[in-house]
Amino acid sequence: MLPSTISFTYIPIETLVEEETLPHYEFSHFYPVKIGDVYQDRYKVIGKLGYGAYSTSCLCRDSQVDKYKVLKVSTPLPNHSTARVGEVRVYEHLSKIESSHPGQGLLRELYDTFELAGPSGENQCLVLQPMHMILPEMMKLNPKPFDMPLLKMTVRRVLLALDFLHSEAGVVHTDLKADNLMLSIEDPSMLTDFAIAELQSPSPGKQVSRSHIIYSSRNFRKPICGKGYGLPILCDFGQARIGRTHESGPFVQPDIYRAPEVMFEMPWGSPADIWNLAGLIWDLFEGEHLFGDIFNVRGHHDAFKHIALMVALIGAPPSEFVRRSETTEQFFDSSGAWIAHGEEPIPNISLEAREKRLTGEEKELFVASVRSMLKWMPEERYTAKQLLEHPFLL
Repeated sequence: MLPSTISFTYIPIETLVEEETLPHYEFSHFYPVKIGDVYQDRYKVIGKLGYGAYSTSCLCRDSQVDKYKVLKVSTPLPNHSTARVGEVRVYEHLSKIESSHPGQGLLRELYDTFELAGPSGENQCLVLQPMHMILPEMMKLNPKPFDMPLLKMTVRRVLLALDFLHSEAGVVHTDLKADNLMLSIEDPSMLTDFAIAELQSPSPGKQVSRSHIIYSSRNFRKPICGKGYGLPILCDFGQARIGRTHESGPFVQPDIYRAPEVMFEMPWGSPADIWNLAGLIWDLFEGEHLFGDIFNVRGHHDAFKHIALMVALIGAPPSEFVRRSETTEQFFDSSGAWIAHGEEPIPNISLEAREKRLTGEEKELFVASVRSMLKWMPEERYTAKQLLEHPFLL
């Protein structure tokens, strides 16, 4: 690794910068990547693109092929975690699958992996396909929910990716959210212009130790020369699982997207992604979370509020579902009737009432497609392949 020689404007030490604002930020966990450093004798860091709870991402130049790529450097894993180790394993698993399925090309590409020894352990590094921006960033440019053509295009692409993962790869994503949909780059000159801008006006940085600088992220410029913002690509397999069925264990999926079989610690598989997708579709089109009101006054997930809202929106579960877990006894009797009235009443709401943008047949088809994904019994949910043929998307 060669030392950095690029200067930067200093940010005052008392100012919190990007990853420092995270609620559980640990300074020593984030590897001190420096602009100008070279890793593996080939990847030169050009500038910082962004950060997440467990990683930072930079644009780098691969000298072996003379192309720009993205270097994602993760924080060390706790001993009990499999998430980011699993991301590499999932990518290795996917790379061995020979397929002509169109969904395979809708997953973000991984080019290389290596590790860096940091102050808190080994930092896993992924070299990835460059992307323009995450979906929420695009939505901020036009702060309105998706229109119907954009929604259908996005959903079709996600379903194609999921159909490949579920039917051919045997992989469950478990973390479908707008942040994990990124737009491809149609205008490659954006990458060169990013490098030029960083050279001419280096990103500000905060020197937090002798070897560690926290930089401000730089955005790509807008596309020019008639190029668009690109198309959605499914990204981030840090929480993905290989295998068609998984036993109960630590929760997967974000709270607002969590499927009922996961909540009740039943075996789960690809239908959990389909439940999750229904919530994501609602986010994009309605501009609000379908299962947003599921937290108590302290901001903690409230299982009684969550399950009561499920009952309101899709009806009581069948007795067969209730029998699959002893945990259901806190909520339902043996026939599926709600018994937790003292904890949480069933809200007076329906999917039809929650949907406010459509009318007539278009509304009926949209709500029907969402209902086909929100079934208590996982095996009764439409598969990704079946959803691609749903009248709503035709």
